[in-house]
Parts: sequence; structure tokens; C-alpha cells
Amino acid sequence: MTIGKGRKIGTVVVCVLAQLLIAIDLTVLHLVLPSLSEQLHPSTTELLWIADAYGFALAGLLITMGNIGDRVGRKKLLLIGASLFGAASVLTAYAPTAELLIAARALLGIAAATLMPSTLSIVRNVFTGKERAAVIGVSSGLTILGFGMGPLVGGALLERFWWGSVFLVNVPVVVVMVLAGALILPESKNPVSQRIDVPSVLLSVVGMVGIVYTIKEVAYQGWGHWDVVVAAVLGPGCLLAFVLRQPRLAEPLMDLRLFAQRAFSATVGTTILAMFAQLAVSLMFAQYLQLVAGWSPLESGLAGLPGMGGAILGGVLAPPAIKAFGRAATIALGCALSAVGFALYSSIGVTIVYTDLLAAMIVFGVGLALILTVATDTVLGVVPKARAGAASAISETATELGGALGIAVLGSVLGALYRSELVIPAGVPPEAISDTLGGAVQAAAQLPPEQGALVLASAKSAFVDGLQVTMLCSAGLMALLAVSALFSLRGVPKVLEDPEETSLATPVSVG
Repeated sequence: MTIGKGRKIGTVVVCVLAQLLIAIDLTVLHLVLPSLSEQLHPSTTELLWIADAYGFALAGLLITMGNIGDRVGRKKLLLIGASLFGAASVLTAYAPTAELLIAARALLGIAAATLMPSTLSIVRNVFTGKERAAVIGVSSGLTILGFGMGPLVGGALLERFWWGSVFLVNVPVVVVMVLAGALILPESKNPVSQRIDVPSVLLSVVGMVGIVYTIKEVAYQGWGHWDVVVAAVLGPGCLLAFVLRQPRLAEPLMDLRLFAQRAFSATVGTTILAMFAQLAVSLMFAQYLQLVAGWSPLESGLAGLPGMGGAILGGVLAPPAIKAFGRAATIALGCALSAVGFALYSSIGVTIVYTDLLAAMIVFGVGLALILTVATDTVLGVVPKARAGAASAISETATELGGALGIAVLGSVLGALYRSELVIPAGVPPEAISDTLGGAVQAAAQLPPEQGALVLASAKSAFVDGLQVTMLCSAGLMALLAVSALFSLRGVPKVLEDPEETSLATPVSVG
């Protein structure tokens, strides 16, 4: 089917809107937790589930939803998912209790799991070759912009409205998406699909949720809890059973033959490690700008915009970089730029000098967009159109898993360094401030002015010291990843022609 230029542009707009919704919703919740806690009074456990229910549902269902899209139609799944996202946003905004809010956030995660693979697989079926790389470059840059817009949009709304407004704003965007998508988006699906294997669905969901849950909870409370141990056993165990089951199925939920292609497996691995390191920046901006510099959520959101501009620039530059240097060198360049960005971030001090952050943000943003653009296009380009949903789901799952690992591991490293560097002034109970910088800020507000000032100074200094070490470790990881990409992706063609379904058994030529 031939698709005109206007319809192609409309397809990109609808897909980018879907990705922006997901990106903003992933980052905006952290801003509303204080005001949400004042109104709903959730327990500590409920607060954790409010924060994590979205991510758990999203990570657990990505693989399943990607395959459902291949079978029932990607356009149909996107429209259903967008409608569900809008309805869940309304339920979240007006949730009267913590329990209902947790359920609404889980429903949002389910809807997001339908949107993420659907958008990429639709792009894969509408665009090919250089055109596809250019479209993915633009959409990747705008999606990264969405991560930065979350705090900005949330901060602006919270200054005038109640906490639910940050979710209610999704509704008009969803209405535009559904109406435009129904008219513009072309339908596509795998013409030879069979029924989905239900045991594989259950194994993948329990496996992914178990692993992500383990990572998050170990970072927060350590290993000494029965739920963490159960999740640590169930997660890897179910994923192992899932992997062993797939080769025996006529129509597997995850076609493991995809990983026989070096271009595919190396790119997925690179994505996991890259996202592992990239989440360190989110940790930094969430705490450094607000708790150390003392900026408001809106000011912090505005401060990150230059980095988002760098991300858009990186997305635009990715296709010409592929043409000039090849895929391996472009991803390596992105990793190297990210490493430079991390190294620049490591020079920050307790007293913020915003101009010193600008270069770091822009360089880092360009590097991140180069990595994600080339990685996404490579993953989609080496698989047949019929399996685009499944491949997209694997790519998005790698992103989610890498991000969860980054938050857990790097967050734990930062917390450990903070506690080791913290000097507690005489007369201050250690348990009041030793766990987190946020705890120290709250404790300082309840102390006499002189003592509170000492606590704040010590906590900020310890946090910045830990942050500098974390940034340097991340810089080293990205430098190693740059070298690895040059070898693992060597020979991958600059332009990936559309493979046929039968070519899965034969890896794409890489030189």
C-alpha cells in the first residue's frame, strides 16, 4: 500500500504524541507525591506502590502487547490503548483513596504497554531505509524532550491546580490521538499469526515484574525481606522457563532467532547498558537542583530544557552520522559524548553555577539521542515487518530493564556514598538524617537555626561528593560501552533493507 507524504507526516505526529504521553507520565509523578501525600495520607508501603505500579505493569506487559499488536493489528491496539490511557488518567486524577490510585496507576501502565511497541511497529511498517532512520531520530529526540517536560509541565500545573491536574491534562491529547489516528494511521499485522500462548504470557509477566521488583526493593530495603527473596526466585525462574518454552512453540511469544543476529542482540545489550548509566542524570536533577540548589519543581524543569534541546539535535544528526560513519561508529560516538557529559557533571559543587551545567546537558543530550536513535532503528531494521511489534517490545523492554537497573544500582551507590561521607553534628539523632538527603532537609527544618544550618551543609556536601563519584563511574561505563560498540556492531550496514520473514533463520549480513 502506497502512503502519501501528508499521511506519513500525520503518522509521525500521532506516534510522537503517544510517546510523549508515556515519557511525561514516567517523570511527572515524583513532583506530585508531596501534595498527594497531604491529601490521601498513604502509608509508606502504599506510597511505594503508587510510584511503582505504573512501571511494573508497563515492564511486565510490553512483550505480550507487542505480540498482540502483531496479531490483531497495531493501529487497532494503539487506538484501544490510547482510549484506555485517557480513561485511566481521569481515574488517577480523581482517585479518592490510595488504594484506588494504585489501581489507576497500574491501569495506566497497562495502557502504556500497548502504546510503546505499537508506535514503533507502525513506524517500522510505514517507513523504510534512510527515511525510517530520520523519522526515528526525530521521534527519539522528541521523546527525550518528553522526559524533560514531565517536571516542567507538572511544576507549572502544581503552582495553580491540585495534584490530579497533571494526569487530567493527558485527556485532550488522547482525544486528538484517537481521532487523528483513526483517520490517518494505516493498519498492519502479521498475516500468519496464530493464537497467543497463555503460559508464555504468564511467565513473561511474572518474570519481568519479579526482576524489576527485586531490583527496586533491594535498592530501597535490602535483601532481608521475604517478598524480595520470593521475587528474586520467581523473576529469573519464570524468565528461564519462558526462554526454554519458546523454541517448542510454532508461534513463540518471543522469537529467540532474533537474537541470533549480531546486529539485533548487540544493539539490545547496548541499550540496556546505556539506559543503566543514563538514569544517573535523572537521579541528579531530581535531587540536586531541588534539595541542594533549593530550586522549585518548575525552575528545575526549566533548567533541564537545554539538555532536551541537545537530545532533539542528536536525533536530527543521527541519520547523517550513520551515512557518514556507519552504525557502530555513531553509537560509539553517542556513548563517548555521554561519557564526556558525565565527566562534566562530576565537577559540580554545592554552590550551583548553572552555566557550568549547560555544556554538560547539551553534550549529554546529543549523545543519548544518538544512541537511542541508532539502536531503535537497528533493532527494527533487521527484522521483518510482520515481527515489528515483537521486536519493538524487546527494544522497549531493554530500555525499561536498563532504567530499573540504573535507578536501583546507581541509586544505591549514591546512597551508600552519601551515608559514608555524612558528618552528623553533635546533638543530632543519627537516624533522623542518615538515610537520605531529603530526610536531612526535613530534619534541619525542625532544629534550631544554627544546628539546622550545620546539618544542611554537611548533608549537601556528602550528597555532592557521592554524586561526583557516581558521575565518574557512569562516565567510565559509557567509555567502555563506546569501545564495545565498535566491535560488537562492526559491519552492520548503514542502510538496512527490509528482510523477508524467512530471513530470520539467516542472520543479516554484517560484513
